[in-house]
Amino acid sequence: MKRVTLKAVVDQDLCIGCKVCEKVCPVYAISVTGRKAHSDSDKCMACANCADRCPRYAIKMVEREEPFEVGVDVSKFDYEKIRTLCEKAHLNPEQVVCYCVGTRAEEIAAALLAGATTPEEVSAMTGARTGCTIECIQPVLRLIQAAGNELHPNPDGWQWYGVTVTAWDIPEEVKEKYNSRGFYFDEDRELLDKIVKVRTDEEA
Repeated sequence: MKRVTLKAVVDQDLCIGCKVCEKVCPVYAISVTGRKAHSDSDKCMACANCADRCPRYAIKMVEREEPFEVGVDVSKFDYEKIRTLCEKAHLNPEQVVCYCVGTRAEEIAAALLAGATTPEEVSAMTGARTGCTIECIQPVLRLIQAAGNELHPNPDGWQWYGVTVTAWDIPEEVKEKYNSRGFYFDEDRELLDKIVKVRTDEEA
Protein backbone atom coordinates (compact mmCIF):
# COMPACT_ATOMS: atom_id res chain seq x y z
CA MET A 1 0.00 0.00 0.00
CA LYS A 2 1.36 3.40 -0.97
CA ARG A 3 0.03 6.75 0.22
CA VAL A 4 0.39 9.34 -2.54
CA THR A 5 0.73 12.81 -1.04
CA LEU A 6 2.38 14.72 -3.91
CA LYS A 7 1.72 15.40 -7.59
CA ALA A 8 3.73 16.75 -10.52
CA VAL A 9 2.91 20.25 -11.72
CA VAL A 10 4.34 21.63 -14.96
CA ASP A 11 5.38 25.26 -15.43
CA GLN A 12 4.22 25.80 -19.01
CA ASP A 13 6.45 28.85 -19.43
CA LEU A 14 9.59 26.83 -18.72
CA CYS A 15 8.63 23.62 -20.53
CA ILE A 16 10.28 23.11 -23.94
CA GLY A 17 8.43 19.91 -24.87
CA CYS A 18 11.54 17.71 -24.89
CA LYS A 19 9.51 14.62 -23.81
CA VAL A 20 12.04 13.42 -21.24
CA CYS A 21 9.33 13.47 -18.58
CA GLU A 22 6.99 11.48 -20.79
CA LYS A 23 9.62 8.78 -21.30
CA VAL A 24 10.55 8.28 -17.65
CA CYS A 25 7.10 8.21 -16.03
CA PRO A 26 6.45 4.63 -14.80
CA VAL A 27 2.66 5.02 -15.12
CA TYR A 28 2.47 7.30 -18.19
CA ALA A 29 0.86 10.07 -16.16
CA ILE A 30 2.62 12.81 -18.08
CA SER A 31 2.52 13.45 -21.82
CA VAL A 32 3.58 16.13 -24.28
CA THR A 33 1.03 17.68 -26.61
CA GLY A 34 1.38 20.95 -28.47
CA ARG A 35 5.07 21.00 -27.45
CA LYS A 36 4.14 21.27 -23.77
CA ALA A 37 4.05 18.65 -21.01
CA HIS A 38 0.78 17.97 -19.22
CA SER A 39 0.51 15.90 -16.05
CA ASP A 40 -2.59 13.88 -15.20
CA SER A 41 -2.83 14.32 -11.44
CA ASP A 42 -5.27 11.40 -11.14
CA LYS A 43 -2.58 9.04 -12.49
CA CYS A 44 0.53 10.62 -10.95
CA MET A 45 2.17 8.39 -8.33
CA ALA A 46 4.63 11.02 -7.09
CA CYS A 47 7.81 9.17 -8.07
CA ALA A 48 9.35 12.54 -9.10
CA ASN A 49 11.14 11.01 -12.09
CA CYS A 50 9.83 13.80 -14.30
CA ALA A 51 10.88 16.57 -11.93
CA ASP A 52 14.31 15.04 -11.29
CA ARG A 53 15.11 14.66 -14.99
CA CYS A 54 13.58 17.79 -16.50
CA PRO A 55 16.48 19.73 -18.10
CA ARG A 56 14.66 23.05 -17.62
CA TYR A 57 13.40 22.44 -14.05
CA ALA A 58 9.91 23.01 -15.37
CA ILE A 59 8.28 20.39 -13.13
CA LYS A 60 7.80 20.57 -9.39
CA MET A 61 6.28 18.15 -6.92
CA VAL A 62 3.60 19.81 -4.83
CA GLU A 63 1.40 18.58 -2.01
CA ARG A 64 -2.00 17.18 -2.91
CA GLU A 65 -5.07 18.63 -1.27
CA GLU A 66 -6.51 15.11 -1.13
CA PRO A 67 -3.87 12.36 -0.76
CA PHE A 68 -4.89 8.83 -1.72
CA GLU A 69 -3.74 5.27 -1.19
CA VAL A 70 -3.00 2.72 -3.89
CA GLY A 71 -2.70 -1.02 -3.42
CA VAL A 72 -4.29 -4.39 -4.08
CA ASP A 73 -6.05 -6.31 -1.28
CA VAL A 74 -4.42 -9.74 -1.42
CA SER A 75 -7.13 -11.27 0.78
CA LYS A 76 -9.67 -10.93 -2.03
CA PHE A 77 -7.84 -13.50 -4.17
CA ASP A 78 -7.28 -17.26 -4.00
CA TYR A 79 -3.96 -17.43 -2.17
CA GLU A 80 -2.97 -20.73 -3.76
CA LYS A 81 -3.21 -19.03 -7.16
CA ILE A 82 -1.04 -16.21 -5.83
CA ARG A 83 1.50 -18.70 -4.46
CA THR A 84 1.55 -20.69 -7.69
CA LEU A 85 2.20 -17.54 -9.73
CA CYS A 86 4.96 -16.36 -7.37
CA GLU A 87 6.67 -19.77 -7.37
CA LYS A 88 6.57 -19.83 -11.16
CA ALA A 89 8.46 -16.52 -11.07
CA HIS A 90 10.88 -17.99 -8.46
CA LEU A 91 9.68 -15.60 -5.75
CA ASN A 92 8.27 -16.23 -2.30
CA PRO A 93 4.86 -14.50 -1.98
CA GLU A 94 6.01 -12.58 1.10
CA GLN A 95 9.26 -11.48 -0.53
CA VAL A 96 9.53 -7.70 -0.78
CA VAL A 97 9.79 -6.76 -4.45
CA CYS A 98 9.71 -2.97 -4.22
CA TYR A 99 11.66 -1.71 -1.21
CA CYS A 100 10.76 1.94 -1.80
CA VAL A 101 7.05 1.24 -1.38
CA GLY A 102 7.22 -2.05 0.50
CA THR A 103 5.25 -4.00 -2.12
CA ARG A 104 5.50 -7.77 -1.77
CA ALA A 105 5.41 -10.36 -4.55
CA GLU A 106 1.96 -11.48 -3.42
CA GLU A 107 0.50 -8.05 -4.15
CA ILE A 108 2.05 -7.95 -7.63
CA ALA A 109 0.59 -11.42 -8.25
CA ALA A 110 -2.82 -10.23 -7.04
CA ALA A 111 -2.66 -7.27 -9.45
CA LEU A 112 -1.90 -9.66 -12.30
CA LEU A 113 -4.80 -11.90 -11.29
CA ALA A 114 -6.95 -8.75 -11.29
CA GLY A 115 -6.06 -8.07 -14.92
CA ALA A 116 -2.79 -6.13 -15.04
CA THR A 117 -0.56 -7.19 -17.96
CA THR A 118 2.19 -4.54 -18.16
CA PRO A 119 4.70 -2.94 -15.75
CA GLU A 120 2.78 0.34 -16.03
CA GLU A 121 -0.51 -1.30 -15.03
CA VAL A 122 1.15 -3.12 -12.14
CA SER A 123 2.63 0.17 -10.94
CA ALA A 124 -0.69 1.99 -11.18
CA MET A 125 -2.44 -0.71 -9.15
CA THR A 126 0.20 -1.43 -6.49
CA GLY A 127 2.53 1.56 -6.34
CA ALA A 128 5.55 -0.66 -7.11
CA ARG A 129 8.16 1.04 -9.32
CA THR A 130 7.06 4.49 -8.13
CA GLY A 131 9.96 5.06 -5.76
CA CYS A 132 13.39 4.74 -7.34
CA THR A 133 11.66 2.98 -10.33
CA ILE A 134 14.79 0.84 -10.88
CA GLU A 135 15.43 -1.99 -8.41
CA CYS A 136 12.07 -3.78 -8.61
CA ILE A 137 11.56 -3.93 -12.37
CA GLN A 138 13.19 -7.35 -12.83
CA PRO A 139 10.98 -9.29 -10.37
CA VAL A 140 7.95 -7.41 -11.72
CA LEU A 141 8.82 -8.53 -15.25
CA ARG A 142 9.33 -12.11 -14.07
CA LEU A 143 5.89 -12.12 -12.46
CA ILE A 144 4.30 -10.64 -15.57
CA GLN A 145 5.83 -13.40 -17.69
CA ALA A 146 4.86 -16.06 -15.15
CA ALA A 147 1.25 -14.90 -15.55
CA GLY A 148 1.50 -15.68 -19.26
CA ASN A 149 1.83 -12.14 -20.54
CA GLU A 150 4.28 -11.23 -23.30
CA LEU A 151 6.65 -8.36 -22.73
CA HIS A 152 6.35 -5.58 -25.29
CA PRO A 153 8.71 -2.70 -24.42
CA ASN A 154 7.46 0.74 -25.33
CA PRO A 155 9.96 1.94 -27.99
CA ASP A 156 9.56 5.51 -26.76
CA GLY A 157 10.08 4.70 -23.08
CA TRP A 158 13.20 4.35 -20.96
CA GLN A 159 11.72 2.32 -18.12
CA TRP A 160 12.91 -1.21 -18.91
CA TYR A 161 14.77 -3.25 -21.47
CA GLY A 162 13.98 -6.91 -20.78
CA VAL A 163 14.52 -9.67 -18.27
CA THR A 164 18.04 -10.36 -17.01
CA VAL A 165 19.52 -13.82 -16.43
CA THR A 166 18.72 -15.46 -13.07
CA ALA A 167 20.05 -18.56 -11.32
CA TRP A 168 17.44 -20.58 -13.22
CA ASP A 169 18.63 -19.44 -16.65
CA ILE A 170 22.39 -19.98 -16.50
CA PRO A 171 23.52 -22.30 -19.36
CA GLU A 172 25.26 -25.56 -18.48
CA GLU A 173 28.43 -24.53 -20.35
CA VAL A 174 28.72 -21.44 -18.15
CA LYS A 175 28.30 -23.54 -15.01
CA GLU A 176 30.99 -25.95 -16.17
CA LYS A 177 33.38 -23.13 -16.98
CA TYR A 178 33.09 -21.38 -13.63
CA ASN A 179 32.30 -24.18 -11.17
CA SER A 180 36.02 -24.76 -10.62
CA ARG A 181 36.52 -21.08 -9.78
CA GLY A 182 34.46 -20.99 -6.62
CA PHE A 183 30.99 -20.50 -8.08
CA TYR A 184 28.22 -22.80 -6.87
CA PHE A 185 25.37 -22.23 -9.27
CA ASP A 186 23.39 -25.41 -8.55
CA GLU A 187 23.78 -25.01 -4.79
CA ASP A 188 22.63 -21.39 -5.04
CA ARG A 189 19.61 -22.41 -7.05
CA GLU A 190 18.75 -25.18 -4.58
CA LEU A 191 18.84 -22.69 -1.70
CA LEU A 192 16.75 -20.15 -3.62
CA ASP A 193 14.18 -22.81 -4.47
CA LYS A 194 13.85 -23.61 -0.76
CA ILE A 195 13.29 -19.93 0.06
CA VAL A 196 10.63 -19.64 -2.64
CA LYS A 197 8.67 -22.52 -1.10
CA VAL A 198 8.84 -21.38 2.54
CA ARG A 199 5.33 -21.08 3.98
CA THR A 200 4.14 -19.07 6.96
CA ASP A 201 2.57 -20.72 10.01
CA GLU A 202 -0.84 -19.57 8.76
CA GLU A 203 -0.35 -21.41 5.46
CA ALA A 204 1.23 -24.56 6.89
